[in-house]
Amino acid sequence: MASKKTVIVTGASQGIGAAIVQVFLDRGYNVVATSRSVSKAGFAPSPSLALVDGDIGQAATAEKVAETAIDKFGSIDHVVNNAGIFSAKPFTDYTADDFRRFVSTNLEGFIFITQFAVKQMLAQGTGGSVTSITASLADNPIAGVPASIPMITKGGLNAITLSLASEYAKSNIRFNAVAPGVVDTPMHESNSKDSMKTLSPMGTISDSKDIADAVVYLTEARTVTGEVLHVDGGAHAGRW
Repeated sequence: MASKKTVIVTGASQGIGAAIVQVFLDRGYNVVATSRSVSKAGFAPSPSLALVDGDIGQAATAEKVAETAIDKFGSIDHVVNNAGIFSAKPFTDYTADDFRRFVSTNLEGFIFITQFAVKQMLAQGTGGSVTSITASLADNPIAGVPASIPMITKGGLNAITLSLASEYAKSNIRFNAVAPGVVDTPMHESNSKDSMKTLSPMGTISDSKDIADAVVYLTEARTVTGEVLHVDGGAHAGRW
């Protein structure tokens, strides 16, 4: 029997990240889950699950996560870059500190762990995949949801997904992204459901499992690379 594949999930303690961890465990993967306080997230102990606390925007955390995957499970086969922060406000209200926080979590949080993972995948020689959570708003802004500065970072993830899909295609390492619209997560618990429903033509609010299912599809779709899969109730399709 083939050895179990190992997937790293960042931003894993709640919402979309926790759903992604659970769906991979249910499908028989080994999972290394990380966030600042993932050890307090209430995951049931499992021999297939390793937890690493830390800020993924720090290279030392990324290194610890990669080492944990290799030491405990023997490989890194897939990465899900889910860690991300978001806030909506007028462009002129964002501060330099806001910008640095977005860059740290959303971009450096992608770069450091993905570099460690790609090096390991190249050494293993059996391919792999990296799937990132971006945002429908990155290329389909909505009037009334001003999010210019965080969308610099999410748009950057879309761009690097294409670049890396091309760079590592011959090594069978695939790079894809899921671009959610409105998702019912703790990040939006103070927002009115009725107003959230106006943000897609279908008038739907995704739940975390909708996003997790899309991540699983891209992780296992062995000929899909360079794809940004919108799970947004049609928001990317134009005006409504």
